[in-house]
Amino acid sequence: MLVYFFPVFGAMLADSLLGKFRTILYVSIVYAIGNIVLAMSACPPLNFPQIAFSMIGLLLIAIGSGGIKPCVAAFGGDQFRLPHQALQLAMFFSMFYFSINAGSLISTTVTPILREDVHCFGDDSCYSLAFGVPGVLMITSIVIFVLGKPLYFIRQPEGNMLIRVSRCITTAIKERSNSSQKKDHWLDHAVDIHGKQLVEDVKALLKVLVLYIPLPVFWALFDQQGTGWTFQARIMNGDIGFYTILPDQMQVINPLLILLFIPIFQYGVYPLFNKIGILKTPLQRLVTGGLLAAIAFIISACISLALEAEMPEQPGAGVAHLRIYNTRDCEMVFNAPYLNNSAVSIKSMSFYENLNVAVEGENSFAFTASCGGDNLEDRLTVKEEEALSYFYDGS
Repeated sequence: MLVYFFPVFGAMLADSLLGKFRTILYVSIVYAIGNIVLAMSACPPLNFPQIAFSMIGLLLIAIGSGGIKPCVAAFGGDQFRLPHQALQLAMFFSMFYFSINAGSLISTTVTPILREDVHCFGDDSCYSLAFGVPGVLMITSIVIFVLGKPLYFIRQPEGNMLIRVSRCITTAIKERSNSSQKKDHWLDHAVDIHGKQLVEDVKALLKVLVLYIPLPVFWALFDQQGTGWTFQARIMNGDIGFYTILPDQMQVINPLLILLFIPIFQYGVYPLFNKIGILKTPLQRLVTGGLLAAIAFIISACISLALEAEMPEQPGAGVAHLRIYNTRDCEMVFNAPYLNNSAVSIKSMSFYENLNVAVEGENSFAFTASCGGDNLEDRLTVKEEEALSYFYDGS
């Protein structure tokens, strides 16, 4: 969430104080430090407080990533002169978008492999390596970015547009409430103070913002890839025959399909649709994409409902689940006064379950069991909000 909160401050910092180049440089350093701190938190020999260092590392990454987001694309666009380099600018943004998704594809594929298949510090996994590699790559990218400085066109900060737009809207509201004069548009009341050009730009902005109304809903669902859909994958079978998809590799699918579909749609689908007169405008393509996304979310919801129907009921507060399995070839008589008023018979290779064992915290109680002439007296332990299973084999 914080990653999408800090871009507002990153944009204000770049436009009002530091400029895009220095903002990218400084927040990239913060980003790299966050990666290093996160890797250190997962390194057992260092014995750092894991929760505290993990939270600090993630916060620094959120600040760095959020600060970079509003600046990188704009800084790249500053390198072109319009209108005579419009074609090169369009090509740059296509390559930029392609590169972002290529990086996302590589990282979401390789990082789980580093975590799962590499063993370090005596553990079966290696989170420190999975977190450390992005830190090293981030430091490398900072060095490359700085080395290219002589080649950049660096635009000086000219004031934050967000603040100017906010002031223009505020002025228009105040002037409209204090004036009896009617104008064609309520924003025209701010022309005398902020100028006609800014007012017209704000009018255009407000018209475009109508298209952004459904975006919060879309992105709230889309970002389930990293949370809900990943947890969903953990309870599904990822085996596709020749390869087993790890749950945290579910996020690979999006950048992979983007890389495949960018050239397919750009040079195949859209030219074909143009010839038959459909999906010719960006708005038509946007609406179609939104409808397809809605269908995808509905399918995901149906899968979740099907999975939940098959998942075992989880014990709630003040309750524990208990199951006793009889693995012997005789009928077992189980008696626990804490659970029942009378003994329970459990057939061979069958089980007894009690899904409503009252317990607060942890409780231990006595029981007796007999099967085929063998008798057993012992104690069982149940824990609140946990499901426990015991197998009786005569011992």
